[in-house]
Amino acid sequence: MGSKLCVMGWKKCDISGPLNFGNREACYSSNHALSQEIAWYMGLELGKINIKRFADGEIYVQLQESVRGCDVFLLQPTCPPANENLMELLVMIDACRRASAKNITAVIPYFGYARADRKASCWRASFSCLCSISIKIDLVVGSFLTQGRESIAAKLVANLITEAGANRVLACDLHAGQSMGYFDIPVDHVYGQPVILDYLASKTICSSDLVVVSPDVGGVARARAFAKKLSDAPLAIVDKRRHGHNVAEVMNLIGDVKGKVAVMVDDMIDTAGTIAKGAALLHEEGAREVYACCTHAVFSPPAIEMLSSGLFQEVIITNTIPVAEKNYFPQLTVLSVANLLGETIWRVHDDCSKKINTRGGFIFTITQ
Repeated sequence: MGSKLCVMGWKKCDISGPLNFGNREACYSSNHALSQEIAWYMGLELGKINIKRFADGEIYVQLQESVRGCDVFLLQPTCPPANENLMELLVMIDACRRASAKNITAVIPYFGYARADRKASCWRASFSCLCSISIKIDLVVGSFLTQGRESIAAKLVANLITEAGANRVLACDLHAGQSMGYFDIPVDHVYGQPVILDYLASKTICSSDLVVVSPDVGGVARARAFAKKLSDAPLAIVDKRRHGHNVAEVMNLIGDVKGKVAVMVDDMIDTAGTIAKGAALLHEEGAREVYACCTHAVFSPPAIEMLSSGLFQEVIITNTIPVAEKNYFPQLTVLSVANLLGETIWRVHDDCSKKINTRGGFIFTITQ
């Protein structure tokens, strides 16, 4: 029994009355398409789960087949609606635990609440003056202070997943790598960069024309690693000042992009304010073309309007979050991480930690 592998998919239906066990009207959960692609890659059929809603919105889960003694992999990105999808994941984990699954791995292509990984810092300034006979100088003195009375929701979500009964988490491109430390269970952290790098390598862009751009200072390490794998391209940085949640203001550019093909790299695009303002600045500084690359396409309004406004030659994303058909636009390219996650699932199941090589030469390891 222990050698059996079960990758779970699910059916769900919303019901307005008491639970009807004969109801089989089906729609699909948060990323059924990716689950199906992974199953195809692995040569498996998806396991079956019924997820239903009571009239008051409570979630009901029932496994439609035995998972006793199995390695179960539950794929559920906690993307918008984040709270709904997170609660579904927790209840599914609990159902598998109570059904005597041997191991339960939560496969979370997009880990919601990852940005709430610390208390935010703010700058508090104080002023002092030095006066001489004819000179008055104002000196700004200050310090970074931690914002008080804030939740660290990433840690809370990690606790919830662990307490629900997960034995392991498989996540893709966490917003901050240190979030792995919030879990008291093993976390396998894989990257979507190889998929994007392979795609860019297939395009006819002269390597001497490339420059990789980080849309903010916090993403420099990510962009630098990307640039190294992309023909060791030079790096530029957009310096911005954030004035509130989901609001960003671009200030200046560090580096040279004149006449270059600029490839902006980030882990996610939410409202697209940061990356769109950065692209506008790159055009002002003489960039010939601007590409946007990210793993997670959250696409909160007004992201679609900003991304399709003509600033970008191409917007390259992956399918860690499903994109609604109405949100497609001509410049959008969606790449699949199914093979990446499928291969990782096999290696976790087989207790294998071999390095995985992609065509583009990017290497990562499965941490045990």
